[in-house]
Amino acid sequence: MSNIKNLTEHSLNLLRSLPRISLANIGNLKYNAKKKVSRRGDSKGSCSGRGKTRRISYFPLGSECKKTPFFLMFHEENYYKNRLLRREYPPLTLAALQRMIDLNRVDTTKPIDLAAICRTGLYRCDNSSNHFGINLTDEGADKFNAKINIEVQWASEPVIAAIERNGGVITTAYYDVRSVGILANPKRFFESGESIPKRMLPPDDAILFYTSAATRGYLANPDEISWERLVLSQKYGYRLSKLEEDPDYKMLTLKKDPRQIFFGLEPGWVVNLKDQVILKCTNSDIGEFVKS
Repeated sequence: MSNIKNLTEHSLNLLRSLPRISLANIGNLKYNAKKKVSRRGDSKGSCSGRGKTRRISYFPLGSECKKTPFFLMFHEENYYKNRLLRREYPPLTLAALQRMIDLNRVDTTKPIDLAAICRTGLYRCDNSSNHFGINLTDEGADKFNAKINIEVQWASEPVIAAIERNGGVITTAYYDVRSVGILANPKRFFESGESIPKRMLPPDDAILFYTSAATRGYLANPDEISWERLVLSQKYGYRLSKLEEDPDYKMLTLKKDPRQIFFGLEPGWVVNLKDQVILKCTNSDIGEFVKS
């Protein structure tokens, strides 16, 4: 018993002399210390543990040695300004048009417009892609020999000369996006049961083109167009035929109204393909309002 008592007193004396336990004098136990896990690339070797065939880390595409990329230094390019709002005219060459005529895909005894060209299946005009009609180009102008009455949306001077040299007539006319979609696929529009809308007038930046007699605009003065036909024939050196004496005078002079989309169909009419009838408006006031 004396030994136990002496041991107890010795332990108590030892505790009295030792410092109080606090966060400052507590150390980590050896058996609780976390082992360091070596990861790939932690070493200081030449390849940092990735091997001799490791992939070289390049800068991101467009960066210039930690500087601002060049495509962020400029806000926009003038060439691409309003690119999504620009009107596009898919090209159609005179050679392709002559081939359509030779294969009887286009009837030359009737006026030719966007609907007749799209009906061949050889030309695509999609209004969802911001297409606004036909751009008739001069490729194959020397071999073009058809007399036609054609309506396009864009044409150059050599194209106009090639058409009029053979006794034909060409007109440049504007169609809005909805009208282009209707002409590109008339069957789909007629099956919807909607009434034929009126064609919109050209925007401000296209007024000069479609009112000019030199470009054969559909809003130009007919007397000025006759004068420009004569001037162009003298410039290109061909004999201009008189439309009044032509046996196809009625077909060559047939044109649409500036608010009209289809030949022979007025705005406000409804075409019923199932019953094969055309529903017209009987109220004269409403009819004049739709046409205006």
